[in-house]
Amino acid sequence: MVELLLRGQPLGSVEAILFDKDGTLSLSEPGLLALSRARLQACLEHVPEANRPQFQSLLERAYGLLGDQLHPAGTTAVASRSHNLISTATAFCQVGLGWPDALAHSEAVFADIDREHIQGHGARPGEAYLAPLTEGVKPLLLELHRSGVLLAVISNDDSEGIHRFLGGHGLSELFQEIWSAEMRPAKPDPAAVHGLCSRLGVSTSNCALIGDASSDLRMAERAGVALALGYSAGWTSRPPLPEHLPRLDHWRELQLARSSGMNPSPEPGDKLSHPEVGASRDEPLRLHI
Repeated sequence: MVELLLRGQPLGSVEAILFDKDGTLSLSEPGLLALSRARLQACLEHVPEANRPQFQSLLERAYGLLGDQLHPAGTTAVASRSHNLISTATAFCQVGLGWPDALAHSEAVFADIDREHIQGHGARPGEAYLAPLTEGVKPLLLELHRSGVLLAVISNDDSEGIHRFLGGHGLSELFQEIWSAEMRPAKPDPAAVHGLCSRLGVSTSNCALIGDASSDLRMAERAGVALALGYSAGWTSRPPLPEHLPRLDHWRELQLARSSGMNPSPEPGDKLSHPEVGASRDEPLRLHI
């Protein structure tokens, strides 16, 4: 068990931490903004010109498109691909299409744009786009892993996307498990948390969950997670988070106070500094982020 401190104040002790991905581990807004705009433009081609202004307004609101920003609680930011597809099909219905045609148009657009977006926006031609990490998270993850904390990702991204993100940033070995959009039940069902904790071999009462959406934090509370923490720095606009729960504005605010009974995990190649010789092991570990 590792005691977590938030801005120097004790939060509690945990064996494992479950992280949301988009907007928590990753700065996903630029990539998701480009994806939603491309989907919108492609969808407009399937709508009569007279209905396009209405359709565009409907879909912008559904996707959470706010000029050059995304609403951090909109479907693009929070929901799964399948839920975004249903939102798109519903917008088609609002301008007169029947459900079969609306669904067919949405599926065709998503297939075309997703393929173009995934294969054409990486650092090199044909390489998938890799969202950057949120500032300061990697040193924290390394320290948590070295301290013996089990780490997992719980996300509405698919397994391929999660593994691509972790592998692209050299984080795969730090995470023991994932829970993706294909797994059932998917988040925000609290049973998703129970399923992930079961795979980790830990009780929800010994876990923390960190996410950027109110649905993540409500899910954690309903699942009996010991610590539900909001993360607010992953979007241009601050996400609406429950006021009664603690929140992080930067990863440096989260610290570890290790107890003498811990069994830290070795981290080959870990260059983070260890506590000074003679320092108390109950002193908080100050992460230089």
